[in-house]
Amino acid sequence: MGRYRGRFAPSPSGPLHFGSLVAAVGSYLDARSAGGEWLLRIEDVDKQRTQTGAAEAIRRTLDAFAFEWDGEVVVQSRRAPLYREALTRLRALDAVYPCACSRREIAARAPATAVDGGAVYPGTCRDGVTDGRPARAWRLRVPDREIGFDDRVQGEVRQNLARVVGDFVLLRADGPFAYQLAVVVDDAAQGINAVVRGVDLLDSTPRQIWLQRCLGLPTPSYAHLPVVTNDAGEKLSKQTRAAAVDPAAGSAALAAALRFLGHAVPSAVAAGSLADFWRWAIANWSMARVPARGGAVQGCPLPP
Repeated sequence: MGRYRGRFAPSPSGPLHFGSLVAAVGSYLDARSAGGEWLLRIEDVDKQRTQTGAAEAIRRTLDAFAFEWDGEVVVQSRRAPLYREALTRLRALDAVYPCACSRREIAARAPATAVDGGAVYPGTCRDGVTDGRPARAWRLRVPDREIGFDDRVQGEVRQNLARVVGDFVLLRADGPFAYQLAVVVDDAAQGINAVVRGVDLLDSTPRQIWLQRCLGLPTPSYAHLPVVTNDAGEKLSKQTRAAAVDPAAGSAALAAALRFLGHAVPSAVAAGSLADFWRWAIANWSMARVPARGGAVQGCPLPP
């Protein structure tokens, strides 16, 4: 695999909450325990979900918890030329096609529900846009066969893209490049060879692997960590009003995140300095201890 190069790539849709801290701790420790690099990327390609000032607040929070990233922070909204170049390559390969379908039309024609909660695209425009309608988006052709990989936490994962997603969007009708294209291009451009992130993104990984193959890009290893939920079983997020993590909690918050990831952190370490916590955590990190599923966290040092 070469020297480990991982990344943490939060979406600036709100402040860093405890679930995001868990993902940051897991990815950081996996990189540092392997003597590798840890890069920070702000995934703001979806401007509608981006909250003003959130990216800078995330950087400040990570810095306050003594995370140390390598190199410059990459910001997706500044990288559109790279995504456009990748789409041009796919067009030359006839791997993509224009689509005129609206979401309402797709839902009416496709009774099956996709893994991402939408409708499985029925391939309406695969052979050309009908009736001279203007194209709304660009879609990637997917094969009717399983795409599989071995996840370091979740085990073997297999997915038939044609049956559970359908041809998926790379350039959206409202203008922005889709997350799937941006993350694949950025991972390759940054030399990422190990991805550690939340299990809520597991279902998108086969799409990214297929896109990597279409573009002739390497596939990194993947580890999908359990996600933190609230008492109602909902993933912590801006939509579920997850509270911002408080940097003043220091090592106690980091220890709570590491305990969620299956590691028994001594109370002295949880009460100690940030430097002492990171020293102990890097020396004792093991992906083999991480559970496949998570849940709600009791007694977490967060503001109410």
